[in-house]
Amino acid sequence: MLSEKIRSLAARYESDALDIRHHLHAHPELSYQEFETSAFVRRKLTEYGISHVTMADTGVIGIIEGEDPTSRVVALRADMDALPIQEENDVPYRSTRPGIMHACGHDVHTTCLLGAARILQELRAEWKGTVKLIFQPGEERNPGGASILIREGVLESPRPEAIFGMHVNPQLETGWVSFRSGRVMASADELYITVRGKGGHAAAPHWTTDTILVAAHLVTSLQQIISRNNSPFSPSVLSICSIQGGYTTNVIPSEVKMMGTFRAMDEEWRFKAHDIIRRQVQHIGEAMNAEIDLHIDVGYPCVFNNESLHQTAWTLAQQYMGGDHVKETELRMGAEDFGFYSERIPGCFFRLGTANASRGITAGVHTPRFDIDESAIRIGMGMMAWMGAQAIYKETP
Repeated sequence: MLSEKIRSLAARYESDALDIRHHLHAHPELSYQEFETSAFVRRKLTEYGISHVTMADTGVIGIIEGEDPTSRVVALRADMDALPIQEENDVPYRSTRPGIMHACGHDVHTTCLLGAARILQELRAEWKGTVKLIFQPGEERNPGGASILIREGVLESPRPEAIFGMHVNPQLETGWVSFRSGRVMASADELYITVRGKGGHAAAPHWTTDTILVAAHLVTSLQQIISRNNSPFSPSVLSICSIQGGYTTNVIPSEVKMMGTFRAMDEEWRFKAHDIIRRQVQHIGEAMNAEIDLHIDVGYPCVFNNESLHQTAWTLAQQYMGGDHVKETELRMGAEDFGFYSERIPGCFFRLGTANASRGITAGVHTPRFDIDESAIRIGMGMMAWMGAQAIYKETP
């Protein structure tokens, strides 16, 4: 059976995959700067005999043709960039680059896709169709590497009928995978607000525009946008995460800068909320005699898992993992630029369990202590290969 052959090869190549992960983890690169990572991926694909091209400067796109290559085309995607975080793990493969760390598991994603590519290439006489490999830059930073690759034609020539992406889940024990139909992750937009006014002595506020007070009103007012304008049955989050202004105890500053994030699960509400935010900011500025500049950096759309593709993937996962090792993914207000792909073609974004509570491997992503139970890599590369070889998208009747 093909599934048994994939499992066997995943086990055989596990040691090599761990070496790959350790190399990637020790040499992280920030978004759109993945030049060494890109070169490493290209060397590996060349070693495996897989044809590939470079897109969006550091993206790597590979093609593997099975039997009857035009019968179906499926894309498998992994992201490659790291985060500006100082690693605190004391492991042999810890980051060698100060202030940069693979704290979101993209080294794992890239490793698993390279492993899957090697397996699919070796077994290409035993599955039908074409698999397009997408090693993507810049997932962690707007505008999102997915949007750039799409603009450069990654979903054409050949055009995939479906795309799969995988993400580590440090809250799910190793040995499990999870899936969810429909909206599974939120959209994400960045808010940048600058409040300006006449500063002056704190003892004479009537001669100034109190920019600190204006900022305080903005924080309170913006929170009410969701609580009094959005349906309570539609998840949404607005958080102001940074306020920078002032430098001493007795001076009202002439400028305060604020930054935050807005998240939503509904695209119609998302852009309606943008308009409300603009009006709130304008009216507070007028009422408090302040000049307020607002920039909404429109980011990633919701990640939407196609229902038909989800059903196919769930069944395939049960076949590969065993039915008692597949569960439903929880809704998350986190964001992923995989949403750009799922806007254009049927997509399925699933989770790979990487936790091991008994060994204390439970730290969350985007933290300096994040790591994984590395036995998850064998599962991840096998699952990606299995999806690539077997998934067929059919329209829901």
